[in-house]
Amino acid sequence: MKNIYLIGRGELTIPDLQRIITENIKVELAPEAIERIQRCRDYLDRKMETQKEPIYGITTGFGSLCDRNISGEDLNILQENLVKSHACSVGNEVAPLIVKLMFLLKAHALSLGYSGVQVATVQRMLDLFNNDILPVVYDKGSLGASGDLAPLANLFLPLIGVGDVFYKGQKRDIGAVLDEFGWSPIHLKSKEGLALLNGTQFMSAHGVYAIMKAKRLSKRADLIAAISLDAYDGHLEPFDERLHQIRPHRGQQETSRNIRRFLKGSELITREKQHLQDPYSFRCVPQVHGATKDAIDYVEQVVVTEINSVTDNPTIFPDDDEIISGGNFHGQPLAIAFDFLAIALAELGNISERRTAQLILGKRDLPEFLVASPGLNSGFMIPQYVAASVVSQNKMYSYAASTDSIVSSNGQEDHVSMGATSAIKLLPLMDNLDTILSIELMNAVQALDFRRPLRSSPLIEKVVKAYRKEVPFIEEDIVMYKEIRKTVTFLNRLEVDEL
Repeated sequence: MKNIYLIGRGELTIPDLQRIITENIKVELAPEAIERIQRCRDYLDRKMETQKEPIYGITTGFGSLCDRNISGEDLNILQENLVKSHACSVGNEVAPLIVKLMFLLKAHALSLGYSGVQVATVQRMLDLFNNDILPVVYDKGSLGASGDLAPLANLFLPLIGVGDVFYKGQKRDIGAVLDEFGWSPIHLKSKEGLALLNGTQFMSAHGVYAIMKAKRLSKRADLIAAISLDAYDGHLEPFDERLHQIRPHRGQQETSRNIRRFLKGSELITREKQHLQDPYSFRCVPQVHGATKDAIDYVEQVVVTEINSVTDNPTIFPDDDEIISGGNFHGQPLAIAFDFLAIALAELGNISERRTAQLILGKRDLPEFLVASPGLNSGFMIPQYVAASVVSQNKMYSYAASTDSIVSSNGQEDHVSMGATSAIKLLPLMDNLDTILSIELMNAVQALDFRRPLRSSPLIEKVVKAYRKEVPFIEEDIVMYKEIRKTVTFLNRLEVDEL
């Protein structure tokens, strides 16, 4: 069972999800999940035989059409029409990894047994997941209120035999792929279309991915700051453990420990300094990087709560013989958290660019723009421009989408979270942060080479040696964009935990 993960056996965690998607783990429904799903479906089937009063989304239309009753013989058509009509996401194609996460998160939510779906419906999701048959989903169209309606509709079109999928490196019509496997389309029963489309799995999948990457970015930022500090001939005193014991924010303490560990054994950091203090971009690394760590931890808590929740509507409680219509699909908890995360990650870039700028000023016995002949050579002048430009763009991505709301569904859905917008803007922001940190690394290692023959710590020298195999010391001007790209690639391969 090592390469099988049982959906519905316990709560999902971020490490669980990371292992599943990175190690090609197959997923199956746990027996207890199958029992819960079937029990809820059986209850709903019995309920529909005797129910006379309208039930939202089951015997009525949707949104502002909630007062339109649907005849019993049309209930299945109602659900399939819902999926087809709502499949209107637009924009860029969602990355395969995030599509896979969407499948996992929705299957888990349905496995909790409050949604009234068929076991076969959830099983087909897992069949598509396990065979890397990934629906084509686009990233724009969700208001993050009645769940992620448009992108989730695109995600689940293939269940009813409609839409495009990526399979074996090609975009194909799902009908032909179903034929290859000998599968028939799922015939949705009452409530199922709504159960599939209501929910926050588009937002949540982006959030899971963002947390995974944000943690790596945070650790890399600490390491690069340590290299910059040593190259700048900075002080280690601001990282003294005692300082952070008397202001014990967890992230601040962790950051200071990281910097001390990275610099242990450095000749540069322990030598006598000719200056009394360092600029804030060096001296306040624990406070700034630490606040970002605390924000990441908070957002992770919100995301983990969300991915283990029931977020469709209405919700079925078989034990209580009740079907309750509410608002668990509303994405406000995620929207606010994602905007917070955007601000926190943007600040890692903001302070990184300031350290880059300090390194090229020609201070502390470093040459201006980090080249031996400034004037004839521009050296690292323009990479700092690039970092500043990207930092500015990240300020735009830090706009709080959650403060916006546009009325929809003829006034029925009159407050929306815009959580999907909060989610998708995290991706370009983090790509930009890759670039900003890479430019700092380029500058920091270049500056460090001007300190020879003095050595930094064994850990940092190990990183520098590996980096110099791919990006050379720059003696005179060369085309820089290629070196930036190589640095981004190097940094994305670097696993700080393994150093």
